[in-house]
Amino acid sequence: MRDALLLAAAMLAATAGMGWLALDVHWEQVRGADPLAPSTARLLHALGALGLAASLALCLTVDHASMASLVWVMALAAAALAVAFTLTWRPRWLGPLVVWRGLVRSVK
Repeated sequence: MRDALLLAAAMLAATAGMGWLALDVHWEQVRGADPLAPSTARLLHALGALGLAASLALCLTVDHASMASLVWVMALAAAALAVAFTLTWRPRWLGPLVVWRGLVRSVK
């Protein structure tokens, strides 16, 4: 049970990481007319990297390195597919990944 929960958390972290990385390019599609500030872009890159690293760490907690890396790559592929489909179908659903959106100043 513990391993399943850790793998589910790894999948969530991978999906969030891919979502944050995708928001850099798809910001206006998700947020509307609100332009992306350079500082927000850097933050999204950092959060995306941290999400993917957390996903790898969770996979390594569950299995040995060779199996964990395989599971992690499959999680990355599934997360990228889920984010791509979300951007195609309902891009606004990625909005909750920007929990600080009320605090971000937009560039005018």
